[in-house]
Amino acid sequence: MRILFTGPAAAGHLYPMVPTAQALRAVGHEVLFAIGQPVDMIRSAGFPVVEIGDGRSLREIIEERVGGKVEYVSQDKTQDEIFDMAASMFAFASRPDVDGLLAAATDWGADLIVHDSFTSAAPLVAAQLKIPSVVQNFGASPGRSMAELVASHVADLYEERGLTGPDIAAVLNLGPLGGDPDGLPTRYVPYNGGGIVPAEFLRKPERPRAVVTLGTVLAEIDGVRSVVQLVEAAAEVDADFLLAVGGADLAPLGTLPDNVRGLPWVPLNELLSRADALIHHGGSGTMLTALQAGLPQLLLPQGADHFLNAEAITATGAALSSTSDAVDTALLTRVLTDTELRDAAHRLRADNAALPTPAAVVPALENLAARR
Repeated sequence: MRILFTGPAAAGHLYPMVPTAQALRAVGHEVLFAIGQPVDMIRSAGFPVVEIGDGRSLREIIEERVGGKVEYVSQDKTQDEIFDMAASMFAFASRPDVDGLLAAATDWGADLIVHDSFTSAAPLVAAQLKIPSVVQNFGASPGRSMAELVASHVADLYEERGLTGPDIAAVLNLGPLGGDPDGLPTRYVPYNGGGIVPAEFLRKPERPRAVVTLGTVLAEIDGVRSVVQLVEAAAEVDADFLLAVGGADLAPLGTLPDNVRGLPWVPLNELLSRADALIHHGGSGTMLTALQAGLPQLLLPQGADHFLNAEAITATGAALSSTSDAVDTALLTRVLTDTELRDAAHRLRADNAALPTPAAVVPALENLAARR
């Protein structure tokens, strides 16, 4: 069987697919990724990649769509308004992918397309070739309705091909939070890319340790503004705080307190294996990686799907949520020491571990392709 994976060329959209792709390849199926620039982020996962699109990155295309700099922080919009805006932008961004994806799927002989919910090209190509289309979810939000919303913004492309719309055969839910009611339940297995892990992080720390991260997009677009108050408050907490914000400029934070340290890129799942809590923006992959590690979380939602994620995980009792400017010493101390939070986080980790592994979902995907 030949399975074609595709989605927006961004870590938050592609990385959740990697364990599924690995499981399929492990039993002998052929796997190919088809994405736009930058292709290196998925090539490093060890899969063959065919480039589609027009050579521009996702960010460059969206900047053209909005007529300027991309704004990530959306504190003044509801979650539904953010999703509506995102559907329009991502639909526009994947228009250049359609022809290349169609050629790749045709020439390679794809039997199945697994895709992110924010691509308009994949369900369109699957419908045109009459092959099954499977949405790979990546957080608490449902994927089927988002894929249909994105498709509504390219209705002209469906009409040109004599198609009525997407025909999604199945949805893969990731982890125990949200997703689609009819989705196939799948354990969340973190894939955070490769990277050098300093040996000191393999040892249990001498005092409590909190990891602070802003994901792969927010820090690049908005910098570290959302954790300025957090860093000030951290100075009075008896714990170490690791700022895992990649290459972001730390100058807005001023002189860091002695217990706050900036880090280069380190795979998040490895950092969390010896941490006591995670403080973050509310991104799906970040949230699920901490969930899988059984850690209490403090979410500081900024935009994208952060608000929905915060609502979903705080409802379990395993996390707290706050605005960035309301973070204080008491809140940081609580996420590190509250036993009820920690117990709930451990229960959530057990809920995830009880779900079928990506390998266990392979037969369902095989059956879909066989019914082509």
